Amino acid sequence: MMTQATRTTLPAVVDAVKALAHPGRLRMLAMLRAGDLCVCQVTAVLGLAASTVSSHLGDLRRAGFVTERKSGKWVRYHLVAEGVLADMAGQALRLAEADDQLDADVQAVRALRKIPLETLCSTGFAPKAAGGATAPASKHPHRALSTARRHA
Repeated sequence: MMTQATRTTLPAVVDAVKALAHPGRLRMLAMLRAGDLCVCQVTAVLGLAASTVSSHLGDLRRAGFVTERKSGKWVRYHLVAEGVLADMAGQALRLAEADDQLDADVQAVRALRKIPLETLCSTGFAPKAAGGATAPASKHPHRALSTARRHA
């Protein structure tokens, strides 16, 4: 039985599924499980342009998976913690939990959290320099997830 609070329109469901249908956005959701991140932190882990990361985070925000809030000079993104969309994101991440790239991203985020945002955002540290992932997945963020699916 579906309650009024969980009912939504077909376009909203399609937008949510589309938002989850990109490896880079799934990686972002996995990184956000540990707490808020700004664009420069996500950029440092993914090795993508800040505009690309912002666009992906905007897709996740419009679909309802993340919220944003201004914190000083930075906009920080936060994973929604409750509701149908939080459950949907959690399920998608559980399906991909065996992927080594997600673990590497989480390790990179841990290292980046030790670097002050002023330093990180002004110098653009790479994950390797921050002690995290060995190399950014700049050109093909989908390969790690695709490889994991083939070998599963």
